[in-house]
Amino acid sequence: MDVSAHLAHLTGVPTARLRHFGHRHAWNLYQAELSDGRDVFVKVADTNPDSVTGTRAGSDVETSLDSVSAATDGSESEGIASGDAASDAMSGGSKPGAITTGVLEAEAAGLHWLADSGIDIVPPVLAADSTMLVLPWLSTESATADAAEKLGRDLAALHATGVSSYGASWPGFIATLPLDNTITTGEWGSWYADYRLAPYLRTAAPILGRDGTRLIERVMDRIDHLAGPPEPPSRIHGDLWSGNILWSADRAMLIDPAAHGGHRETDLAMLALFGAPHLDRIRAAYDEATPLGSGWRQRIPLHQLHPLLVHVVLFGDSYRGMALSAAAAALSG
Repeated sequence: MDVSAHLAHLTGVPTARLRHFGHRHAWNLYQAELSDGRDVFVKVADTNPDSVTGTRAGSDVETSLDSVSAATDGSESEGIASGDAASDAMSGGSKPGAITTGVLEAEAAGLHWLADSGIDIVPPVLAADSTMLVLPWLSTESATADAAEKLGRDLAALHATGVSSYGASWPGFIATLPLDNTITTGEWGSWYADYRLAPYLRTAAPILGRDGTRLIERVMDRIDHLAGPPEPPSRIHGDLWSGNILWSADRAMLIDPAAHGGHRETDLAMLALFGAPHLDRIRAAYDEATPLGSGWRQRIPLHQLHPLLVHVVLFGDSYRGMALSAAAAALSG
């Protein structure tokens, strides 16, 4: 079944127009107009295993619901990486262990779960199956300070809805790599070490080397001390870099989540990792709505360590130094 027919079958509405505009990871990206007049974003699994890489060179990529653009003017970053590094990472590279089965279903489950919070911060899922995800087409604009402050308040409200445990009831993915969403009601630090750091450390160890691996093992050994004051599980996006935020004149919408019950500081640390427009305004509005725990700033590198290990696995040695710097900073916290 071709994409147009698949889209019509999935939505129950004939497809009036379909335009391929790019490729990201293992997905072909389309803008479509349905016969009822709706414009939609369509993400389709690429059945060619050789295409499980970064953005395809020469693709007609434009601003869209799955934009991979770097932060706009006014972006601010904190921690180990920079906006340029984020842009480089998303432009290509091999993905050891990359898979596609279940990824779009997990993305849809995460969007539904975030929407269940009652906070209007993610687009509705119009249709989804194992090979296609359909969302509304959202026009974007440059981020404004007012929109950034609203994002801070909305993110605080999302986190405050809370969940009963860490993890999630569906298999997790980040890009096309698996995330272990094992559910636990124990402490966040142990969950983070066991189900986020340890799996990626095992895969990244040949790149990190013996000393680098041992450095991150020291972080895991001291996780109970480094994790900070106990906090209940929060409903988090889980992959909140700037490319997963769509800005309009007065608000932001979040896309492409790795959603799960986690620590609220994880989302804020990810915003800081690769730069976000008006980061200080986002964080100030968040802190005003729901004050952050004592020592949160010193814990930023700890929360950034997992996504940096993911980048080591995805893109190799170019992220080794940043991952090890984050580990060292977490230990010195």
